Amino acid sequence: MAVLSSGGKDSCAAWWWATCRGWDVTVIVTLVVEGDSPMFQVPNTLLAREQAAAAGVAWDHRVIDGEEGPDFEALESMLIKHDLDGFVSGALRSDYQRNRLERLGEKLGLRTWTPLWHQRPIDHLRGLAAHGFDVLVTSVSAEGLDEAWLGRTLDAKALDELEALSKVHRFNVDGEGGEYETLVLRAPMFPEGLDLSWTSVWDGRRGHLVVN
Repeated sequence: MAVLSSGGKDSCAAWWWATCRGWDVTVIVTLVVEGDSPMFQVPNTLLAREQAAAAGVAWDHRVIDGEEGPDFEALESMLIKHDLDGFVSGALRSDYQRNRLERLGEKLGLRTWTPLWHQRPIDHLRGLAAHGFDVLVTSVSAEGLDEAWLGRTLDAKALDELEALSKVHRFNVDGEGGEYETLVLRAPMFPEGLDLSWTSVWDGRRGHLVVN
């Protein structure tokens, strides 16, 4: 079993879902995007390597430019290297993402799972906080989310504030529209957590963390 992971909250939640079912996750697969992508998270995805190492799981990756077509060629080249029966992803509501992954699974004869599909967004976030996930906000690009959100952990208090802001400014509370990106610093799969440092980059409207 492979997990497609950017290191963010949704792919880590899907990874946890697989482990809770007793499945043997043998590899974490990451596409590292240099540029933009409608499909994959961009910032800090190389840090999925640190999560995999902390969990004692193999990690594989390819560097891509985000262009549709070559992105899945790179993903396919990784998946066929490993002895797999299927893969898990953290797709939430994007039919574009889910359909492309399911077609790839059919092509390779692999089962696909999207366990977070259409979960209620705020319940999904609160469930992660309640089960020991330390979710770090690594980028923000929505009205209502200022520089103070960079480097903040989505604990219960932060989620109350995030939910209120999402209602006022009408953005997706789970960041599904790219309003913010995340990195998981601690999870049940790697309870010791990651020891990282970072600096903030802010242009007055949006920003991101450069994580070491």
